[in-house]
Amino acid sequence: QVQLVASGGGLVQAGGSLRLSCTASGGTVRTYAMGWFRQAPGKEREFVADCSWNAGSVYYADSVKGRFTISRDNVKNTLYLQMNSLKPEDTAVYYCAANAINRKAYEYAYWGQGTQVIVSS
Repeated sequence: QVQLVASGGGLVQAGGSLRLSCTASGGTVRTYAMGWFRQAPGKEREFVADCSWNAGSVYYADSVKGRFTISRDNVKNTLYLQMNSLKPEDTAVYYCAANAINRKAYEYAYWGQGTQVIVSS
């Protein structure tokens, strides 16, 4: 059973940067599409970005395009999300996911526990 552990969240001022990591254990994720999602207080979980197994295809939510970059290191079994020019509206719990059952519908088999990102104005 694959387990995902997300880390790297924290408190940052608007305009700052953070790099999230999601490391898999219990199995390899190198053949899986993986993605990042987020959930702000009182809101539904939303898609942030995802990438194919080799990062050959990547997709971003319009709200983060040009500011966030998703990448992965299949040797380290790790997915990353570089977040630049952060805004207060980026405040949320960020979740990673692996093994897309239906990538277009954002259905994934494995989910991490989430890491909190707080952007102060």
